[in-house]
Amino acid sequence: MFAKVNSFQVSGLDAYPVTIEVDISYGLPTIIIVGLPDNAVKESKERVRAAIKNCGYPFEARRITVNLAPADIKKEGPSFDLAIALGILAATGQIDPALLARYAILGELSLDGKILPIKGCLSIAMGMSGDQFDGLIVPFDNARESAIANTIAIYPARNLLEVVAFLQDPQNSAPFKVDIDSLFKQQIMNDTDFNDVKGQCHVKRGLEVAAAGGHNALLIGPPGSGKTMLARRLPTILPDLTLKEALETTRIHSLIGLVNPNLGIVMTRPFRSPHHTSSDIALVGGGTFPRPGEISLAHHGVLFLDELPEFNRNVLEALRQPLEDNFVTVSRAARTTHFPSKIMLIGAMNPCPCGFFTDPRKECRCGPQKIQKYLSKISGPLLDRIDIHLEVPAVKYQDLIESKTCESSRDIKQRTTKARVLQHKRFMAGGVHGNVPTIYANAQMNQKHLKEFCKISDDSKGLMREAITGLGLSARAHDKILKVSRTIADLAGSESIKTEHLAEAIQYRSLDRNWWG
Repeated sequence: MFAKVNSFQVSGLDAYPVTIEVDISYGLPTIIIVGLPDNAVKESKERVRAAIKNCGYPFEARRITVNLAPADIKKEGPSFDLAIALGILAATGQIDPALLARYAILGELSLDGKILPIKGCLSIAMGMSGDQFDGLIVPFDNARESAIANTIAIYPARNLLEVVAFLQDPQNSAPFKVDIDSLFKQQIMNDTDFNDVKGQCHVKRGLEVAAAGGHNALLIGPPGSGKTMLARRLPTILPDLTLKEALETTRIHSLIGLVNPNLGIVMTRPFRSPHHTSSDIALVGGGTFPRPGEISLAHHGVLFLDELPEFNRNVLEALRQPLEDNFVTVSRAARTTHFPSKIMLIGAMNPCPCGFFTDPRKECRCGPQKIQKYLSKISGPLLDRIDIHLEVPAVKYQDLIESKTCESSRDIKQRTTKARVLQHKRFMAGGVHGNVPTIYANAQMNQKHLKEFCKISDDSKGLMREAITGLGLSARAHDKILKVSRTIADLAGSESIKTEHLAEAIQYRSLDRNWWG
């Protein structure tokens, strides 16, 4: 007998249909899976055989051929287990094959017939429509994630018996629903806050500017000065995710299986902090079957690279294209995959190899040449993509014992959100494609936007000239200073960039000065 089952597989962020054909004939008892299966798919025959038997269904000793079409595309992962099992039950006459025609089926099977969660459910659900199928059958733990797509009816199941019962009487089962608006309005409490940080007022101000304009930033200071502590609190002052941003972020996290099944959606801005021994593939993504890396998992959030000079040079250079284009391109012989990577890059580093060059309490053992060699591990093109340099001094004892409560993340977040709203309105009016702004934050401005939105007075031009020539700032710092000064003006609610805004932006370019010589 013959049966056909509909399923899907994810390639990058996109889903494509896979038709599972099952043929049962007389011959040597075996299960053969064809259609370019990987090892996880090949091993499914053992999981399927045990699951069918342990659910009480007879498993006849026949020759079973399973074809995964299209046959010229590699199939990976255990998500076809449930569909293969149902195909075998249909081909042996234990369920009606016609019941399978209007549903797509996903799920990994355990040996007792329980359906385990899979990766990439959201991308599959977003790529489907009610015109194709009457519903999508998914593992129970993937129900919320899949239903958030709101494109097709979702029917979750805990085990193989539940799926068979549903197919025999689908009218008695209601699709799984999620109230996206109420779910998205839930307040997620952060266990970190900027008021935990003692002192470092100018560093907090610099990170507020970075958050308000989406600027990349670099923290430079001795060990124990609070660089990591400050960076980890940056997401708490970023504006809340919009529903569109949350769906984009969740879609990427779904591919790695990082979505909380109780929520089904990522509602806070991601914070990713890979170790400095990470490879370039781990950071930007890749592999035989391309998967997103840390930079894509930080999409719409923060990528924090602690001990920045300790990363391998090729790893840091791999960041240049994603930071410029806001997406990662992974090319393989069979296909090219794109992953979004619209992030804020926050780096942290010591000022010298021993770490104490800027610490007045400890003597630095490094000479100027050694310090310059250490700093040169960060290439000019990568440094060119970092808008703000913040010197983080050692914390004074008086600041540590200060009992006065510092400003909270909530108060800072109100100002950064207000500044982002101003930028959104400005860019919406300044250039749109289909009523969508071409950019969303000051850090993304190009030359056209700089000329239109970053005009400065004659006095400010004189200050800029003095900064470029007198302080030894490079020409590449010119545009960065204009972008940051525009953000500072937005925080102040100013329509124009004033001299004090420009002066503050100039002080955030410390690495452009030869302060180690």
